Amino acid sequence: MCTRFYIEKENAELQDITEAAVRSALTMRFLKKMAKPLLTSGEIRPTDLVAVIASDQKGNRSVFPMKWGFTIPKSSSPVVNARSETASEKPLFREHWQRHRCIVPASWYFEWQHFTAPDGKTKTGRKYLIQPANSSAAYLCGLYRFEEGLPVFTILTRESSEELKNIHDRMPLILSADMIGQWIDAGSDPGRLIPYSLTNMIFEPAEKD
Repeated sequence: MCTRFYIEKENAELQDITEAAVRSALTMRFLKKMAKPLLTSGEIRPTDLVAVIASDQKGNRSVFPMKWGFTIPKSSSPVVNARSETASEKPLFREHWQRHRCIVPASWYFEWQHFTAPDGKTKTGRKYLIQPANSSAAYLCGLYRFEEGLPVFTILTRESSEELKNIHDRMPLILSADMIGQWIDAGSDPGRLIPYSLTNMIFEPAEKD
């Protein structure tokens, strides 16, 4: 699962990306149509508007403001995650798996520890911040589509690495910066890129004792 991530204001690696989204004409359209301001730093939650990397109509790498979560009929909750193992088969995602892939830049993502209580029910515990080792950024893989003429995205997940399974059994699909271009290229095969996803993570409690 991934339902929260964070963008550091001082993160130089992400600054050019967020500044490009600020300049986008789409940002003003979101504000006028949905009253959604672009968030360039802080903790990001579902339905927030953030900078996302995707290909433009000519196939060039670009930056767009996008809202987090696909809207589906008869549901009050947006679809903020999609399983990478089944996205190519699910009607909600399969077209976008092939044609509309994006990268969501973050400093790190958050996860709450999940555990089984004595009564057999799954409970949530401590909140952790998680980031790729030896990196100041986490490039989260996603899919996007258009709703009412504006782009929205969902974040892809995969099975967690062994070291993270004590926190949660799922984690975002994350690629290194040098693979962003391949991921957003509509002509590439996303299935062939998944084995290159990053699993070596560092993590620590988000709140100190």
